Amino acid sequence: WVLFDIPAGTRQLAEGAASIGVSGANSLGQAGYMGPCPPSGIHRYYFRLYALDVPSLNLKAGAARGEVEAAMKNHLVGAADTMGRYEQQ
Repeated sequence: WVLFDIPAGTRQLAEGAASIGVSGANSLGQAGYMGPCPPSGIHRYYFRLYALDVPSLNLKAGAARGEVEAAMKNHLVGAADTMGRYEQQ
């Protein structure tokens, strides 16, 4: 899942929130969050949050991860990572 142009004052993303930021393409090439769906066993999901020095990357919805990373390359001021594990029951 790729989400960009999140307003600087945003402190959380509520479940089902659809009007915050701009959705890029997910791993299936579609816009939006799909949730975890591992093939089998425990799967790790990594989440990265970047702080930028610009309010917008000026990209269209559906932009690919590589496009977003290229657009923010010279604008990074900070980053945070977290990892979650999920196992399908």
